[in-house]
Amino acid sequence: MLKLVPRRHHHHRHLHHHNLPPIVFISRKLTHSLFEDDPPFSKTPKPQNQQTHNQNIKKPQKDPSNKKPQINFPLKSDLPFDFRYSYSEINPSVEPIGYRETPKFSPFGPGRLDRKWTGTTALLQKAVDMSGVEEQRNAILGEPLSEEEVSELVERYRHSDCSRQINLGKGGVTHNMIDDIHNHWKKAEAVRIKCLGVPTLDMDNVCFHLEDKSGGKIIYRQINILLLYRGRNYNPKNRPVIPLMLWKPYSPIYPKLIKNVADGLTFDETKEMRNRGLNSPPVMKLTRNGVYVNVIEKVREAFETEEVLRLDCAHVGMSDCKRIAVKLRDLVPCVPILYKDEQIIIWKRKNTM
Repeated sequence: MLKLVPRRHHHHRHLHHHNLPPIVFISRKLTHSLFEDDPPFSKTPKPQNQQTHNQNIKKPQKDPSNKKPQINFPLKSDLPFDFRYSYSEINPSVEPIGYRETPKFSPFGPGRLDRKWTGTTALLQKAVDMSGVEEQRNAILGEPLSEEEVSELVERYRHSDCSRQINLGKGGVTHNMIDDIHNHWKKAEAVRIKCLGVPTLDMDNVCFHLEDKSGGKIIYRQINILLLYRGRNYNPKNRPVIPLMLWKPYSPIYPKLIKNVADGLTFDETKEMRNRGLNSPPVMKLTRNGVYVNVIEKVREAFETEEVLRLDCAHVGMSDCKRIAVKLRDLVPCVPILYKDEQIIIWKRKNTM
């Protein structure tokens, strides 16, 4: 056990100083006056000639030729397609019925782009010669790769520890992703793209828009992993001008996906179908940000024996449930009749299978 030592009174310290030799007493006084704080944390005195030494050192002058070129707005981009926030997850044939913000709020910023923002797209100003665009793309891609060259690129970029990777989420092929792809192509011949979430329901659509919007070619596809090749004659200095979206635009208001009475059914029949779906075992269970490559095929097989199906989407999120229901409606095809508590109920529809 530790014992408390009683504090000495002030006059004892004076007595102790008087008992010390005079030289030791003077040295302790001097050190106490020079370093009032704890010595390890005390300030070190600066040398006297440091200021003159700094004045003699000349700072290197900046070369005016190395300055970044100033960008003149509005930007003009020769990309031969309309600019959208997402190319793979937005159907241009479906017209919105309203907007959450006025179309004048362009996500590219005020006065930064020469294209007019309509609320969903930035339209082209002039018609594009697609034959000339295709010739230019073929010139950049060059001769097709041999099997040895493809296997070498696949072995270099297909692994999960690849530094040239882009993650594709529920937004699908977004506009700013095209710029990320070209940034990777500066130092790499191919980019590894890992797809997760709702876009994996239709990987063919994702592959099409990646090749169409970037000008590259997919040389490897394994479940949800893609390798996008830039081409033999790709030159980073001649990359296209890609104006970036400064923020994500608000999604417009689209027609209601699930109607009170399904097309082809009465009110009572619709209610009965919903109850049958809720009480039936789920065909499959989907996880959040999962890989849904085989979902469409399994749903089609289940519709061969069942009329109403239930998909368990617990913990997926309501926004993703709606996106999944839209994909199922277009790809199976089927009729979503209910989503409740993250459960999707779909109906086979008469005379469709």
